[in-house]
Amino acid sequence: MGSRKKQMADALKESKKQMAFAKLNNCPTSPRKMRLVADLVRGKQVDQALNILRFSQKEASNRLEKLLLSAIANWQAKNEDADIEDAELFIKEIKVDSASMLKRIRPAPQGRAHRIRKRSNHVTLVLGQKNNTESN
Repeated sequence: MGSRKKQMADALKESKKQMAFAKLNNCPTSPRKMRLVADLVRGKQVDQALNILRFSQKEASNRLEKLLLSAIANWQAKNEDADIEDAELFIKEIKVDSASMLKRIRPAPQGRAHRIRKRSNHVTLVLGQKNNTESN
């Protein structure tokens, strides 16, 4: 039983080496606007996703482009001997979650007050590797 557990642990460690992730916390953009851009690049190849983000008109695309470049750098740090072009990296998972909200008050007619919710989000980006024949 001990050897099987070790084999499973080694396999898990090898699969983690083929993935890289980056997080963007407390980004001052509403999650809904960020999800519009994240849906454009979900599942795409890394170079294709970078092109989409670079030429997108949305303000959130600049932040996602920077996050994707960070995830690529994290993958390179894990796999120093591997080449990016041979690895065929793609965006395996991109998740946009709601973060804390800044609540402000705006004056409204007849002495009332309306609440303004300034939303922010957390983005988690996971890169995967298409060809993993070198590890087998």
